[in-house]
This record gives sequence, C-alpha cells and structure tokens, in this order.
Amino acid sequence: MSPRTGTRSTTAARVIAVVADLMAFVIGLWILMYLLEANRGNDLVNVVQHTARRLAGWSYDLFTFDEAWARVVSGYGLAAVVYLFVGHAVAARIRH
Repeated sequence: MSPRTGTRSTTAARVIAVVADLMAFVIGLWILMYLLEANRGNDLVNVVQHTARRLAGWSYDLFTFDEAWARVVSGYGLAAVVYLFVGHAVAARIRH
C-alpha cells in the first residue's frame, strides 16, 4: 500500500466517522428538545425534528411504550446508537 492510499483511506474513515457523529448528534439534539418541551413553532426546532425524523424513520415508533417520552427516547436513541456503532465500525475497518 502506498502512502497516498493510506492517507485516502484515513481521510475516508474520518469522513464516515464525522458523518455518523453528526447524524447521532442531530437525533440526540431532538431527543433533548423533546424532553425539554422545546417550542415546536420555532424554525430551528422544526428543522431538527424533521431531520431527526428522516434519520430515524426506520426506528421511529418501533417500541410501543405507554409514555410518549419513552417512545421518543427509545426509538430515536436506538437510531443514534446504531449510527454511531455502524459508522465507527466501518471507519475502523477502512483504516485497517
């Protein structure tokens, strides 16, 4: 492996890890905003909510707890953890 190839794979791994971190951050931010009852009329709150909903669409309402906050934390939280785990696992695999 040439030095340039190693640099490219390290850069690609770093990009993948950062994207995974950003996705998890947005989802985590929405969980926090939901729990703190952020104003849904606010533009920033709307953007974060819609972005998190798109990112966690596959895990949204996966669990059917009676309490709404528990559904939000578990459904969105699962997506955030999966993005972090998979993103960093892929990044580590690319580095080696």
